[in-house]
Amino acid sequence: MSKIIQYCLAKSIGAYINILSYVAPKKAFAIAYMFFSEPRKGKIDPVKIPKTLQKAEHQTYFFKEHQIQTYIWKGNEEIILLVHGWESNASRWKKLLPYLKKTNKTIIAIDGPAHGMSSGKEFNVPIYAEFIDQVVQKYNPSIVIGHSIGGNAIAYFQSIYNHNFEKIILLGAPSDFKVILENYFKMLGLNLKIQNQFLTYIKQRFTIVIDDFSASLFLKNNTISGIIAHDIDDSVVLFEEGKKIAHSWKAAKFMETKGLGHSMHDENLYQSIVDFIEE
Repeated sequence: MSKIIQYCLAKSIGAYINILSYVAPKKAFAIAYMFFSEPRKGKIDPVKIPKTLQKAEHQTYFFKEHQIQTYIWKGNEEIILLVHGWESNASRWKKLLPYLKKTNKTIIAIDGPAHGMSSGKEFNVPIYAEFIDQVVQKYNPSIVIGHSIGGNAIAYFQSIYNHNFEKIILLGAPSDFKVILENYFKMLGLNLKIQNQFLTYIKQRFTIVIDDFSASLFLKNNTISGIIAHDIDDSVVLFEEGKKIAHSWKAAKFMETKGLGHSMHDENLYQSIVDFIEE
């Protein structure tokens, strides 16, 4: 779909929601929240599992109403946990896996809420953090790597559960939830009525004040060694977001890349990650 068509579609949806907000405000908010929280891709058909994941050991866990899918590539007793981002799944680590396997550590990748073969329709960082916690409790990983919103979920998880990771690696991760939300409002052109409903709902349901929901605050003064890698040309999560995290997390090394975009797939970067893990 071309950018022009995507733009027109988003504005049309936003206009409909805005009009509806005056006659059926609850329905208008429900639609707006659905588009914000329900991924439109990233699920895996169990009969068409990507080859990368076919080679892994599959483990499914149940927590509350959720089904959590994990994939394991066995190595030694040290464990690396991989946390993907929005509208993705554990197969996004295909290009990094050969590098990580050189460390001989056990690698575990997780499918986030409403992604891959995990259950649900709704995705949000607090639920993702609960998924991460379930896997961390079972396997006690020493290293965690997160891409995009998966990196933000790791930061939030760490602020709540304070796991004794040895190393944390964030790739193209956003810092401020406020920025994500404002970009969504802008993309659809949502009016203040709907915007205020979002803020109220999030505060009531998750006990979250938007301004305080920030990876840079979650990792402020954190003493765990880490890497924050972000690409100058990232058009999905702007480069400034990575710099915010790096500014507050002094124990982490900031790695600036160029030409990788948001995917962050790169041989040199991956080798640097392996070198950092084996230090």
